[in-house]
Amino acid sequence: MMKSRMVQVLLILAILSFLLIHFHFLPCSNNAPTEEKPSPVHILILSSWRSGSSFTGQIFSQHPSVFYLMEPAWHVWVTMYQNSAKVLHMAVRDLVRSVFLCDMSVFDAYMSSQKKKSDLFQWETSRALCSPPACDSFSRSDIITAGNCRTICGKYPFSKVEEACKTYSHVAIKEVRFFDLKVLYPLLTDPSLNLRIIHLVRDPRAVFRSREKTMADLKRDSNIVVGSQRTEGEMGPYNTMQVICKSHVEIYKAGRQAIPSFLKDRYLLVRYEDIVRDPLARAAQMYRFAELHFTPELQKWVHNITHGKGQGARAFDIGSRDALRVSQAWRKTLPFQKIEKVQNVCKDAMDLLGYRLVQSEEEQKNMSLDLLFAQNSS
Repeated sequence: MMKSRMVQVLLILAILSFLLIHFHFLPCSNNAPTEEKPSPVHILILSSWRSGSSFTGQIFSQHPSVFYLMEPAWHVWVTMYQNSAKVLHMAVRDLVRSVFLCDMSVFDAYMSSQKKKSDLFQWETSRALCSPPACDSFSRSDIITAGNCRTICGKYPFSKVEEACKTYSHVAIKEVRFFDLKVLYPLLTDPSLNLRIIHLVRDPRAVFRSREKTMADLKRDSNIVVGSQRTEGEMGPYNTMQVICKSHVEIYKAGRQAIPSFLKDRYLLVRYEDIVRDPLARAAQMYRFAELHFTPELQKWVHNITHGKGQGARAFDIGSRDALRVSQAWRKTLPFQKIEKVQNVCKDAMDLLGYRLVQSEEEQKNMSLDLLFAQNSS
């Protein structure tokens, strides 16, 4: 009798022990196993004004996995325009970090409390803000033009910006207001970010010619870059180009020649001329760098947008154009005297980034593309 009772006690203890181990180490039966959501990839397209950065930004914006914003730091510069670019670096960096983390409350410091989604600078260039949940009129897989988006999707509240951002695997920002890569080191070492930097450059002579056509639009920015006194007179535009070119040299050296361990495989230099000469190959390169799939729909869009008949006359206009011909328009429209001045203030950048100097007016008109960019640093 005693022996039987002992066996029963041992049996109960064994069952209790089994149940304890089972529920301690295994999930409850009514909870299905959950997959951990991968960390978002953060992409910063780092460039300067009139360098093809709006088009390059669209290569990312039109991807269905990407939440994209174009130059969000515009709001910082408009609000704090009395300061220099160097002083504003920290505020710009903090705003960019918040956007990468989908914390849009950062805009409270630069916009009214009654802000709407349409108050965000160039919001309509973001496909993510033109499709669900930011706008219900288009599909997330659609290629969406800014004009169509502006007409249909402007009425949604600003809260939709943050809501939309949190649903994407990639967050991309195009920014022209950084002049020193070292300012971004805290973001590159931030464990909450997975940052990749695409450094987009363009031939300074083409940039200068494009800036001439949009000088009034860029006046406030130029004043912040070099100071209002140095933007005046005949040398004003060249003073601005000198600062821009010097910044590209410093960014390139920091990213390519003296790479800290945390920059390894996270910096990519891309020349705009190489993009327009072989759009599909360069888009594929940038997508691989950002861990994105180059879909057939996007391949078709990239080809069509770079092989049209448009002239790209308007700032921020991303319509279809003959991109290669437009990129070389400076060779037929910029007087050689101006070319010499640009080459003088930007010589270091041109040497380092692979742009050959033009020595005469005749050479300017007749030099082939292969010779003009024979020093390929990409």
